[in-house]
Amino acid sequence: MRAVLCKAYGPPESLVVEDVPSPEPGKGQVRIDVAACGVNFPDVLIIQNKYQFKPPLPFSPGGEVAGVISAVGEGVSHLKVGDRVIGSTGWGGFAEQVVVDAGRAIPIPDSMPLNTASAFVLTYGTSHYALKDRAHLKPGETLLVLGAAGGVGLAAVELGKAMGARVIAAASSPEKLAVCKAHGADEVIDYAADDLREKLKTMAPNGVDVVYDPVGGHYSELALRSIAWEGRFLVIGFAAGDIPKIPLNLTLLKSCQIVGVFWGAFTARNPGRHKEHLAELMDWYLAGKLKPLVSETYPLERAADALNDMANRKVKGKVVLVTGK
Repeated sequence: MRAVLCKAYGPPESLVVEDVPSPEPGKGQVRIDVAACGVNFPDVLIIQNKYQFKPPLPFSPGGEVAGVISAVGEGVSHLKVGDRVIGSTGWGGFAEQVVVDAGRAIPIPDSMPLNTASAFVLTYGTSHYALKDRAHLKPGETLLVLGAAGGVGLAAVELGKAMGARVIAAASSPEKLAVCKAHGADEVIDYAADDLREKLKTMAPNGVDVVYDPVGGHYSELALRSIAWEGRFLVIGFAAGDIPKIPLNLTLLKSCQIVGVFWGAFTARNPGRHKEHLAELMDWYLAGKLKPLVSETYPLERAADALNDMANRKVKGKVVLVTGK
């Protein structure tokens, strides 16, 4: 089978595509013939040795795949060859086949395209956990989403609306904001052209109840200064590259919270709750409340292009690698 390999830590251009042996599932595992693999910001970090998880070299990046089970290991009874599934891999997904623990393979309905399925779990799972469990977002509250046209940001926009919030989406171009509006944002801010703080004073004079921040950089402090009394600031990631240094007196003045969101660790520590979340997300998808946007597909040979577009924040919604299977 073909696989995108990271043989030495470095930029996306250092990745290679090679033929490697097909993996065989062990006890409690299944093998998935990968149709599509979602491209996520952690993939950019993991190949540079900048992520929390550090797989041994060589490895394939790619944390979520969709495809069809082609082999089942000993002791697996709830899945069979031919089942369509989403697989949560951590890494290894940029390949034509991957082996995962059976508990991390999620059956999907026939009505869900495999490209869409490969772009579903990580972004919506992260945003759902953030808004539901960490922020305790309530109907009628105001949610500000930074980086709102990206994968997790657009998921947060849709989930905020599904949970009954008023959603303000902030992004860096009119084209990106048009995508946010199409996915349910009530109001939008172009923070490349407008003063974020001044816009929020008009849109939310009493402050925003929840800030969803996957970007970091200097916008974080501006958003925190615009938070409401007892608001919640969600730390999702640092796509801008800079980890902000926040003056802690701001939390005192607003009696607000800065809340970390580490979805990957949550799924490992609380698999039962994670399963409940996935069931709710799938129900909302089938009901038409969630409409994942896959803006472009790339073959395995163009993995570097996909990762660079992600790193340079050119992506709207999600992009995926496809194998042709």
